[in-house]
Amino acid sequence: MSVIEKKLADLVLRRVREVRSKEEESRFPGSGLKIAKKVTVRVARFSDCERVCALNSKLGLGPDSSENWKRLWLDNPAIGDGEKPVIGWVLVASDEIVGFLGSIPMLYEYEGQTLRAGATCRLAVEPDYRAFTHLLVTSFFRQKLDLFLDTTATVSAGKIMMAFKAVELPQKDYGNVLFWILDPGFFTKSVFKRLGIHSSLKGIGSALASVAVRADIGLRRRPRGARSERYTIADTSVNDLGDEFRQFWSEKSHDVSRLRAKRTTSIMRWHFDPPGSRRVTRVLGCYEGSRLVGYGVVRHDQQVSDGLRRSVVADLMIDDSAPQVMDHLLAAILKSAKDAGSHVLEVVGFPKEVRQKFLQWKPYSRNYPACPYFYKARDPVLHQKLANENAWYACPFDGDATLWP
Repeated sequence: MSVIEKKLADLVLRRVREVRSKEEESRFPGSGLKIAKKVTVRVARFSDCERVCALNSKLGLGPDSSENWKRLWLDNPAIGDGEKPVIGWVLVASDEIVGFLGSIPMLYEYEGQTLRAGATCRLAVEPDYRAFTHLLVTSFFRQKLDLFLDTTATVSAGKIMMAFKAVELPQKDYGNVLFWILDPGFFTKSVFKRLGIHSSLKGIGSALASVAVRADIGLRRRPRGARSERYTIADTSVNDLGDEFRQFWSEKSHDVSRLRAKRTTSIMRWHFDPPGSRRVTRVLGCYEGSRLVGYGVVRHDQQVSDGLRRSVVADLMIDDSAPQVMDHLLAAILKSAKDAGSHVLEVVGFPKEVRQKFLQWKPYSRNYPACPYFYKARDPVLHQKLANENAWYACPFDGDATLWP
């Protein structure tokens, strides 16, 4: 985060406490900004899609489309029949959209109840108007929902969430990314490129580093995968999920001691099959005979700016009575990522006992600058219950972390 962005974030926090009006025309002390236009906030409309997408693209938040808006706010399984969807809110200055915050409806389950949740998405505000960000966030928290989530918060966005009394997820390791290097040669070239090492040294240096990485991987003595004729692995698409998946979740529904996003075949298809997706998503199901006893969803991303192709474990769930299934699933997920041509496989989040299984496979790790996951429950009693780490099953399936095309 740049010095200017930090100053703007700090300014927003001060203005949250000082300003509640929707129209301001003044010079903010110490900000160096002069807003000559009247700034208002209003509910976003479908007709705003093109301008909001242009704003998001300009500010580096990735592509979007009217087809995806229809998916998120018309075809969303969390929106009831006849219910009017809330897309989000826009900041408007003289009829120009200068800011946007989306709110995606979602369903969660906890202690036998279905909770209505809203997840922030695509917070984008023009630099000259970031002192008005609190107007968007205020609107988000005014919704009549049980649970408010931000699962992809930047450092500055996290500070704004905390100003509205949202708190960090109590899973202390959520911001610790575990990863396996699948292509040491390409990985080391990417690292050298990011470090800005001179091209004349890059070839020799990356080759030596690649040898070192391969040696380190060998020394780590990772498991080769569980071998048992008792279990079989099936690789399918989300559109092929059927009765065995419904039966699996019917049995899991009795275990509601942890807050978790609701999963059905329709929700899974909606979540992982967006229009115009640049990613490939596969479901690795582990079966005991014909019974599904666990599954992992792995998303293979396209090559990004640093040249790396990543695969991400987007969701994973196992039958508690068969913990050995984890080894079968992770071996299959690693193979799927390699077959997809990915250079790295990454894991974010998941409860402590699941992460312990991942750690047995000797991954490397890196940290986010700060925890990206914040929550706030409307009911103070529920909010207090969720302060317990064991009350959560948090992973990239939550919020908008793996929702985009």
